[in-house]
Amino acid sequence: MALPIGEQSAELLKAQGLIWNHTYRFISSMSLRYATELGIPDIIHRHGKPMTLQQLVDALPINKAKAHGVYRLMRILIHSGFFIEEKISEDDAVMGYWLTPASRLLIKDEAFSMFQFIQAYYNPVVLKPWDHVKEWFENDDSSAFETTFGMTCFDYASRDSKENESFNEFMLKDSQIMSSVLIRDCKKVFNRMKSVVDVGGGVGTLATAIADAFPDLQCTVLDLPHVVAGLQGTKNLTYVQGNMFESIPKADAVMLKWILHDWNDEDCVTILKKCKEAIPSKGNGGKVIIIDMIVGNKNKKDDHRGIETQLFCDMSMMVIVNGKERTEKEWEKLFFDVGYIGYKIVYELGLRSLIEVYP
Repeated sequence: MALPIGEQSAELLKAQGLIWNHTYRFISSMSLRYATELGIPDIIHRHGKPMTLQQLVDALPINKAKAHGVYRLMRILIHSGFFIEEKISEDDAVMGYWLTPASRLLIKDEAFSMFQFIQAYYNPVVLKPWDHVKEWFENDDSSAFETTFGMTCFDYASRDSKENESFNEFMLKDSQIMSSVLIRDCKKVFNRMKSVVDVGGGVGTLATAIADAFPDLQCTVLDLPHVVAGLQGTKNLTYVQGNMFESIPKADAVMLKWILHDWNDEDCVTILKKCKEAIPSKGNGGKVIIIDMIVGNKNKKDDHRGIETQLFCDMSMMVIVNGKERTEKEWEKLFFDVGYIGYKIVYELGLRSLIEVYP
């Protein structure tokens, strides 16, 4: 019979375990990265039913002597919720690996695939600034990215067509997911509107979906010249080259999807002032539509993983772009500092929220 350890010893060992967990935390994300690079979600998807370890090893372009490694990789990803084990068939007790909703989002050719998201975040350009965070804390640079490369993330992307293309592809996939949700579940946001400007709307994925769903709504995408150059609009979709810090085209509403978290409070005040200049009063239907995170929002109080992910995103914004994820109080202060009269959190959209702000 095992003897219980003392209370102080138990606390000491628990603290040690917490340090181990966080020190090894990168292994969880690296395991997911290598599973996608090996194409495991695609292989299981093409198989059409649960795959045994041997079937998966046979299908992978690897040294077959590394089967034990595939087993261990899949074990941690099952623990993390990316795969499950199911019976091969009703009449067979043999178990095989099968997809979860999360791993379905990693199938490369799926409409809502997040494969590009993982590729973008494991790009050395994104990872290298984390090696310079201590140096950034000691200097006057705006971000660790600037400390690393001598320029901001946005300047870097404008000069590197490959990085710009990678970023646009990642944002395109996110906008496909978000547009699907907005059009299906959030239609009332666009009621009684005649025009909307999607600020920083990239190649127009979100605006195109909205324009198609609401043919009487005039949609405009505003973004930097290197982003929208050469893009062709439609009857109710227009692309405008410009800078949101300088001016925003007039419209009933301005939409900022995942824009403000890229910027510090001072810059956000400038952007929100330009938005306020572009829209009519609340009485005439004017509003700003913000899709962004609210850290620790009420519906997340008991969602430890959700809040942790929001905090991960906040650290990423600090290191890469000198931005931040904000609490509701921080959002409220921004709105009232600019002179908006009120706001409403209209929808919870997973880790993000849709906020309407009224001039």
